[in-house]
Amino acid sequence: MTLARKVLAIRSRCRVRRWEYRQRNLAHGVWAKFREALALAADAYAIDAATLDLLVAEGFALDTRGEGLEPPRRLVWISSRRAEVLAAQPVPLRLDATLLATPVLALVAFEPAAPIVASHAHK
Repeated sequence: MTLARKVLAIRSRCRVRRWEYRQRNLAHGVWAKFREALALAADAYAIDAATLDLLVAEGFALDTRGEGLEPPRRLVWISSRRAEVLAAQPVPLRLDATLLATPVLALVAFEPAAPIVASHAHK
């Protein structure tokens, strides 16, 4: 690797790091809120703005936790039944380039767990 390529690589990493610090330090907790929304989701789907408007018109709830990011992310919570018929690409739920490049996400919450009943088998 030539010296010029090393310099370009270092500058590129510095630009990315500067962007990350700016996002984290100026976001005032937005990243934590966005990560919380992702943690509460069982599945995520990449949708377009028209589909988002349709889902909101159907009564699904918008979530504002992605609006403080740059660029803003729009989130909507949908049911697992609606997700089954949603013509959208699933997105892995991890903070990577694929998820962060998706401007509009439909999130499916975890299903409520069945209550745990104590068994009397251990007497």
